[in-house]
Amino acid sequence: MALATDLYELTMAAAYFENNERHRAVFELFVRTYPRGSCYLLTAGLEQVVQYVLNMRFDDESIHFLRNHQAFGGVTDGFFEYLRKFRFTGDVFAVPEGTVVFANEPIIRVVAPILEAQLLETYLLSLVNFQTLIATKASKIVRAAKGKGVVEFGSRRAHGPQAALLAARAAYIGGCIGTSNVLAGHELDIPIYGTIAHSFIMNYDTEREAFEKFCKVFRTEPAMLVDTYDVVQGTKTAVEVGKRPSFVRIDSGDRYRLSRRVRKILDEAGLQRTKIFVSGDLNERKIAQLTLHGAPIDAFGVGTELVTARDDPALQGIYKLVAIERNDIWVPRVKTSPGKQTLPGPRQIFRKFTTNGKISGDIMGLADEKPPQETVPLMQRIVESGNPVCQFPSLGETRRYALSQIDALPTSARKLQGCVAPKVRLTQKLSSLAASLYARHHAS
Repeated sequence: MALATDLYELTMAAAYFENNERHRAVFELFVRTYPRGSCYLLTAGLEQVVQYVLNMRFDDESIHFLRNHQAFGGVTDGFFEYLRKFRFTGDVFAVPEGTVVFANEPIIRVVAPILEAQLLETYLLSLVNFQTLIATKASKIVRAAKGKGVVEFGSRRAHGPQAALLAARAAYIGGCIGTSNVLAGHELDIPIYGTIAHSFIMNYDTEREAFEKFCKVFRTEPAMLVDTYDVVQGTKTAVEVGKRPSFVRIDSGDRYRLSRRVRKILDEAGLQRTKIFVSGDLNERKIAQLTLHGAPIDAFGVGTELVTARDDPALQGIYKLVAIERNDIWVPRVKTSPGKQTLPGPRQIFRKFTTNGKISGDIMGLADEKPPQETVPLMQRIVESGNPVCQFPSLGETRRYALSQIDALPTSARKLQGCVAPKVRLTQKLSSLAASLYARHHAS
């Protein structure tokens, strides 16, 4: 996967190599703005980041391709030999996966020879941007469901099979109870869910025949799809078949009105344990309306709106140089272009909590600063000199941690509309350093 990057990462790497640039550098990955309607970010993708960093290699085929590309016509053989032996030798710091962070706070920090650190940019951003976006979206949908289960249903609408797998993972971290994606169940041990497709019902001359054929194979508490033709009649037919469905699914129509009618039919048939599952172009706003009005729905399947984060489908994560090493001294770096200013130096997030465990706000400071009183530093070292120094928790543990992080948000930050993020302020040391560098660049 070393070639799964932008060309300019490799041309910069070649330029660093040919100019004998071997100094260390610090890059930080952070997000400038929130997805639409959000006031926080739920981080995801770190485990895949570490896997990539530790296993990035250039094989013979990759090197042959680069050597023969016109962009590298003036590059010496030494660079390609360097790539052949490439191994990441630096350090990686990060907030634990599933941590809530706010705009401009560092999620990942890479400290390594500048050539190594540069080569990671594209892949790290693609992993963290996508999974953090989906985990954040999932957490909003789960909040809207108010304790009812949410299943990620979007594999067929994801931007490719790999995106579908990563979306299932991120959605699970964000609080979904499972996914329809079988590969996610196999590889990631995420609970998988499914019912029947409309095509199965339509294959038979009658809905009753379709249900009977399905129940002949799945005899114990089958899951029934009741909206192919008419939801009310479909539910009555499912009851008349004589099985005790684990749940019935409604995929269209007025889910509030229909769920009430379906619940009445099921209850009158003595099927109080049969759940009602709804799907079909759902999002957090539609689900919030259903739960607000007390619809008797037990679980929601959310596909397109979740796996594509349809209302705001691209997270503005960036990976910027914040310091370089010169003669064993770290020299801070900033970008000062309008609207794209960055903060200098390796940073740390110091989190403050209220007495009842809610996040009251964050303080951003330089990594070597002493933590302010009654704060908790969030960034941790996870790779040292190219070797992992901590074990990742199971995905289930990460999910539980993420849910606790969402619970720790103040109510104002969790609102689906009109949310307000907790305040993030800078330490005096970081603020003064940034101001002096901005003034210096503007004067030059």
